[in-house]
Amino acid sequence: MHRSFRSALVAAALIGFAPAAFATNGYFSHGYGTKQKGMAGAGVAMPLNALGSATNPATLAFVGKRYEIGIGAFNPNRDYTVTGNPSGFPGTFGLTPGTVESESTWFPIPHFGANWMVNDNMTFGVALYGNGGMNTDYPTNTFYGTSPTGQNLSQLFVAPTLAFKLNDRNSIGVTPVLAYQMFKIEGLQAFGLFSSDPTNLTNNDTSSSLGGGIRIGYYGEWSRYLSVGASYQTKMWMGEFEEYAGLFAEQGDFDIPASWTAGIAIKPTDRFTIALDVQQTLYSDIASVGNPLLPNLVQAPLGADGGAGFGWEDVTTFKGGLELKTAGDWAWRAGYSYGEQPIRESEVLFNILAPGVIEQHLTFGFSKIFSGKEITLAVTRAFSKSVVGPNPLEVPGRQSIDLRMDQWDFDVSFAWGF
Repeated sequence: MHRSFRSALVAAALIGFAPAAFATNGYFSHGYGTKQKGMAGAGVAMPLNALGSATNPATLAFVGKRYEIGIGAFNPNRDYTVTGNPSGFPGTFGLTPGTVESESTWFPIPHFGANWMVNDNMTFGVALYGNGGMNTDYPTNTFYGTSPTGQNLSQLFVAPTLAFKLNDRNSIGVTPVLAYQMFKIEGLQAFGLFSSDPTNLTNNDTSSSLGGGIRIGYYGEWSRYLSVGASYQTKMWMGEFEEYAGLFAEQGDFDIPASWTAGIAIKPTDRFTIALDVQQTLYSDIASVGNPLLPNLVQAPLGADGGAGFGWEDVTTFKGGLELKTAGDWAWRAGYSYGEQPIRESEVLFNILAPGVIEQHLTFGFSKIFSGKEITLAVTRAFSKSVVGPNPLEVPGRQSIDLRMDQWDFDVSFAWGF
């Protein structure tokens, strides 16, 4: 077996057993692959790396043969603050005042990509990468159940791709995305009276589900100065989390939302590129994520078809990135992205468990090629953001809840075989 291919298989196997935990644009990564992270996730119109399956499969037609493995050190810092004492009135659910920080603050985020030339006009690639949730771990009984209170959502994607050159400047690609996800939650015993299945509401073993969807993409070099790219990922239909059928709407259903991305790459010179992308993730189409807490909590029990969810809105993110290639096979990158966070002020109570409130990312990165190999680094700073709203299960004006989050991400990858 060829050494590069054998190394690629070993790398893929290691990533398949690694944990996936990410939370930045909602619960999706702001970018896939170290180069794209260095440009704040921009690059749908650039053949950047072998992780094209995760963003725009059509770009793989112009990547060529390449293997890539990387890992990120992801540091999300989350806390919530409750202001105001509980009223104690019958039928209310006041929380204990104070600030509580989540204790889970560092996660390894691996990724792997490989691309092979089938012939001059067709390539086959595969990528393995992770998404995930807030992974909150509060050392208290936030909702008067067990302590700690929190949840862990992890997702692993396997994305094989076929990309075809339509001509020397245009390509299309298709990726059947296979997904595996795991979930566990603790501390929700107080919501048992509102659940359709209290035994499958909280504090059970880790639940898993399988499913998938399809991503399609287009890439075109419209001139020497301009490239265009676009991709669409269908909703990923997933099996139910059976151990949490009394929590998530539609009997434990937790599908992965559809998303689309479009962008351009402007090339004033051969060495300098400006990438501009827009991306939208359709969280509101997933009942367990998009259904509001109220009035759903009183109209249908948790786990029912119309059961309460986290009330997330769709997220549209604007990304801009720069890449400058200099002498000595160096490449320098920077980027900025902004996307309005998905949590409405009325939904802060349940989202203590999943405070995905980040809006702004600033990134920097670089690559160096040496002896036919490439090392790439990227640093991401996601600025602190908070959302403040009333406790919807208390007397109006009695209590407010402040959700806050900031993040760091340090990513390194190694590529060879090109």
